[in-house]
Amino acid sequence: MKIREQLDQTLARFNELEAMMSDPEILTGNSSKMAQIMKEHGSLLKVGTKYRNYKRMGEELKELASMLGSSDQDEVAMAQEESTRLRAEREAIWTELLDMSIGGEDALRSQCVLEIRAGTGGEEASLFARDLYTMYKHHADQKGWKVEILDSSVSERGGFKEIILGIEGEGSFRELQFESGGHRVQRVPETEAQGRIHTSAATVAVMAEPEDIEVDLKPEDYRIDKFCASGPGGQHVNKTESAIRLTHFETNIVVQCQDEKSQHKNLARALRVLKTRIYEVKREAQLKQQSNERMSLIGSGDRSERIRTYNYPQNRLTDHRINLTLYKLDQIIAGNLQPVSDALIEYERSTLRDDTAV
Repeated sequence: MKIREQLDQTLARFNELEAMMSDPEILTGNSSKMAQIMKEHGSLLKVGTKYRNYKRMGEELKELASMLGSSDQDEVAMAQEESTRLRAEREAIWTELLDMSIGGEDALRSQCVLEIRAGTGGEEASLFARDLYTMYKHHADQKGWKVEILDSSVSERGGFKEIILGIEGEGSFRELQFESGGHRVQRVPETEAQGRIHTSAATVAVMAEPEDIEVDLKPEDYRIDKFCASGPGGQHVNKTESAIRLTHFETNIVVQCQDEKSQHKNLARALRVLKTRIYEVKREAQLKQQSNERMSLIGSGDRSERIRTYNYPQNRLTDHRINLTLYKLDQIIAGNLQPVSDALIEYERSTLRDDTAV
């Protein structure tokens, strides 16, 4: 989708939400629905008002252009001066709008779900998945984002076969979405006695978390299975059926959560993940329909694509999408991911500049 089409859709939704907020039936009716509307409105406030001003300036420039043919020279001079000022302001706003649009129509979402799964490499892959979790956790802490473990599956040596995180904070999805894909590590495993370098992998998926009003999920749309939570080696964490598995009938998406002892909490978390995955399926379907449109290399989110290599012996990180190589892997894996994120965002920003004009 072109940036202007995306912004037009955002403004239309922003205007729709404003109308809903002033609707007396909604105001006096469902309070939870109003809270959701206000939350979504707040998330679009910055870009909605900015794009509204941008379009208003365009109309003003048209009016000023009609004054340039006036026989009154003072009026012409005033129109020229005002046009120059407005164009400069409008171009500055457009640059800001491009920056806000990095990452597509979900760029401004403040909540996302990040999933890490161990790939090829056995136990070492699970340990690498744990290292990726630690990296993202420390990075999120530095950014002031809230991180919640929605579900996890621990390996025998304390790694993660899978871990699902809920992340909330301004700019979280805009930045983290570029982490989707295959991550490869080259290092000497803890289990390697002879010091040989092994290669293993993990996959990361980052999905925008939708508002409840965006995914209409009814109880009859999915099946709930309850079972006893278990830990490494098949040992039972508890003897009550607190773990939850949800199966969505239409998409066959299966989600399970067992980290909490409370069945109610596990169900709430599982529903969050299920809604996010359903939204992602719909988003991917839309992207396929727009396949002849420009799609950013770093925004493809293909989990099968190897996007990055972590080479421990050389202290090197390489992002293959933008040919970025940094020899400070120790700092990055400790949570200083910002240099990588900044480079990916700048690449996308330069691509947007090439594809758009004021």
